[in-house]
Amino acid sequence: MTEEEVRSALQEAGAILHGHFQLTSGKHSGTYVQCARIFEDPALTTRLAATAAARLQGRSFDLVASPAVGGIIIGFAVAQALGLRFIFSEREEGRMRLRRSFSVPSGARVLIVEDVVTTGGSVAEVAELVHAAGGETGAVLSLIDRGGPKRFSEELIPLLRLEVESWEPSSCVQCDAGVPLDSPGSRLL
Repeated sequence: MTEEEVRSALQEAGAILHGHFQLTSGKHSGTYVQCARIFEDPALTTRLAATAAARLQGRSFDLVASPAVGGIIIGFAVAQALGLRFIFSEREEGRMRLRRSFSVPSGARVLIVEDVVTTGGSVAEVAELVHAAGGETGAVLSLIDRGGPKRFSEELIPLLRLEVESWEPSSCVQCDAGVPLDSPGSRLL
């Protein structure tokens, strides 16, 4: 799929929302990408994973890791397309952890997969877990890159770059106008 085909698929799935949203990063935005709408369609999810695998051609990885909750489905689908093992991290007492007996073998080259990357805070936490276990982070693949500075140094390979403005709550014009705030992501307000 081309970037424009990815954009069209997101729009057809009803995954691009407009309103007043709090992002996982804590910032506010007038646009939100609800990837859960994509994952309602296993055929579309599989096509996106195949597209991701094609974009990674010529690269070698041993393992795919994703942050819960948003990255789990697409991470699994990409791992399946690449024929690799898949693990995910979860928040426990506010910090990402590998649970469920998941492990990263020492020296493993790990592909981190996420649904939407804004600041990349969750990706950075997964990268820390990989490095602490003795693994190497090879790249980060995401369905969407919302633009802006990232909290990780690994190469980001998005299927779609979506330049959407976001701002700190203290400078949010929608808050000033009294527009109700929605938090449709995996973390509640």
